[in-house]
Amino acid sequence: MNAGSNSKRILIVEDEPSIALALEDDLRREGYETEVASDGDTAARKAIEGRFDLILLDVMLPKKDGFDVCRDVRRAGVETPIILLTAKTQEAEKVLGLELGADDYVTKPYSARELRARVKAHLRRDGAPASGVYRFGDAELDFARCELRREGKVVALSALEFKLLAAFVKRSGRVLTRTQLLDEVWGADMHVTDRVVDNQVTNLRKKIEPQPERPRYLVSLRGLGYRFDGQGVTER
Repeated sequence: MNAGSNSKRILIVEDEPSIALALEDDLRREGYETEVASDGDTAARKAIEGRFDLILLDVMLPKKDGFDVCRDVRRAGVETPIILLTAKTQEAEKVLGLELGADDYVTKPYSARELRARVKAHLRRDGAPASGVYRFGDAELDFARCELRREGKVVALSALEFKLLAAFVKRSGRVLTRTQLLDEVWGADMHVTDRVVDNQVTNLRKKIEPQPERPRYLVSLRGLGYRFDGQGVTER
C-alpha cells in the first residue's frame, strides 16, 4: 500500500501482475493510496472489510469473477464506487455490471488519461452532501433552497425534476441506469416505465442545456442509461 497526499484509498482488483503494477504506479503518482487483490475471493473480502474510497474491478478473475464480486460487495451494504475494467464489449454485459451495482465501466484497452479522469470524477462526487450550491456552466443548483438558477435567474423545476437533477449532480461522472434512477427518484415501489425516465430527461435538458438537442451535460449511453458530465461542478 502506498500513501499519498490525497489520502484516498483505491482497491485495485486485477490478476495480471503487469497491469496491476502499472495501475499502482500511475495512481501512486496521482497521490492515492493503493492496495491490490489478484482474485475474486480476496477482492470481495478486502472490499467488504476494508475502507476504500474507490474500487477498480477487473471482470475476468480467478476464483470469482468481477460480477460476483460486485454482487457480494453490494449485498454486504458497501457503497464504495466501483469502476469495472473489462475487455468485454457486449452491451448486455455492461448493463449486467451496472445492474449489479457498479457505477461505471472502462473497456480495455483504455488510456491511462481516461482512467485517471474517471477515477477523479467518482472520487470528487462520492458522498456529496445534499446541501450547498453546485455550479455547472451557467447554472447553479441550490440544494438548501431546492432551486435551479441560470445566469442568476430562477428556472422553474417540478419536485420530480429537482430530484432527478440532484441525483445526476451528486453522481457526476457515473453511469446511471434507468432502473437506478427509477428507484432513487420515483421509488422502488412505483410502477413507472423507462420511457418516463427518458421523457423527464428530455424535459430537464431543455432547462439546463445550452443546446438541448446536442446535450453537453446529460449524456445518453445507448443501452446503458445516462451520465452527467459536470466536470465543472463545484460546491460553494
